Amino acid sequence: MQEARAIQPALINPFSPEAIMRQYGLTRLPTQDELPCSDGEPMETQYHVLQMYLLIDTLNLHWQDRKDVFVGGDMFVYFSPTQSRTEDFRGPDFFVVQGVKHRRRKSWVVWEEGGKAPDIVVELLSDSTAHKDRNEKKLVYQDKLRVPEYFLFDPINGDLEGFRLRDGVYEPIQPDERGRLVSEQCQLALARWEGVFSREDSLWLRWETLSGELLPTERDASQRAAAAARSATDAAKSAAQRNVQLEAELAQYRKKFGALPK
Repeated sequence: MQEARAIQPALINPFSPEAIMRQYGLTRLPTQDELPCSDGEPMETQYHVLQMYLLIDTLNLHWQDRKDVFVGGDMFVYFSPTQSRTEDFRGPDFFVVQGVKHRRRKSWVVWEEGGKAPDIVVELLSDSTAHKDRNEKKLVYQDKLRVPEYFLFDPINGDLEGFRLRDGVYEPIQPDERGRLVSEQCQLALARWEGVFSREDSLWLRWETLSGELLPTERDASQRAAAAARSATDAAKSAAQRNVQLEAELAQYRKKFGALPK
């Protein structure tokens, strides 16, 4: 007689609607339309706002043909139905979620996203948030959301830190030979860059390809497209001028020596 085998229960995503309702004894979960999507508090400085947009816009442009990724910033991330009441957590300054449908969202609500939490989070430090970002939020991303990669950038002194989840614990990401922090999730690198963005000359955090090319901004891409168009136009003009010159030389030859032999 064949020995009966114990049936192992299927692994349940802790952020699935079923798991969350069971955990909190609920029969229904709030939707993003029912949850607060703003606390009415602006980001720390205008620089922080620009830095967030720089990270978001360049990555969206780089992935403009992808339909399975969401790039957001300064949004609430809901992983517990109690958050709307306790207000114990605020969303990251920048985050990436892969393997999801690209569409507009008011907030990121994990139980509406198949239990999917962010793959990457970047927090922009300030005097008022640095302690929380390095401690309380870090533990939330590590222990509750289990975000695979967590980065911290201080725009004042340029400090850049990164952590990767290994066996449930964040371990520091070591800089590569160029001083960048490589994201395994994005297959890109985060690098410090000094230059002008949105008329502000400062130190910025930028995405780079692994080979060292900065991901362009919309303005960069427009300028490159314009330069390529000018180059193509100049090449066409040069070719047309050369054709005119050849026709003139051919006409002089015919006048002097007659028609070309067949």
